[in-house]
Amino acid sequence: QLQASGGGLVQPGGSLRLDCAASGFEWGDYGVGWFRQVSGKEREGLSCISTRDDTTHYVEAVEGRFTISKNNAKNTVYLQMNSLEPADTAVYYCAAVDSTGGCNLYPYFWGQGTQVTVSS
Repeated sequence: QLQASGGGLVQPGGSLRLDCAASGFEWGDYGVGWFRQVSGKEREGLSCISTRDDTTHYVEAVEGRFTISKNNAKNTVYLQMNSLEPADTAVYYCAAVDSTGGCNLYPYFWGQGTQVTVSS
């Protein structure tokens, strides 16, 4: 299973870090990805990281503002979000993703979401 945490209310231009703690599966079998969903819209993939090497991927919308990282000893993946904008307001989810090419944004199973609200 995957447990996401770290969401909250932040002002525009601010930062948040989301954590995704993994358990119950072999750490190296999947990558870990972050996704978000705005109410009424489809869930979109943002970034992923390989659990076997240092491969990371970002979608254009967040590249340069968001940074994904991991702690292999803790089986935890992080998403550091900087320069947040109101358009980043969404429920954020982590997921175990396909490890082809290191990682990609094809999800196999999900953690619960954490709400991020960017507002003044």
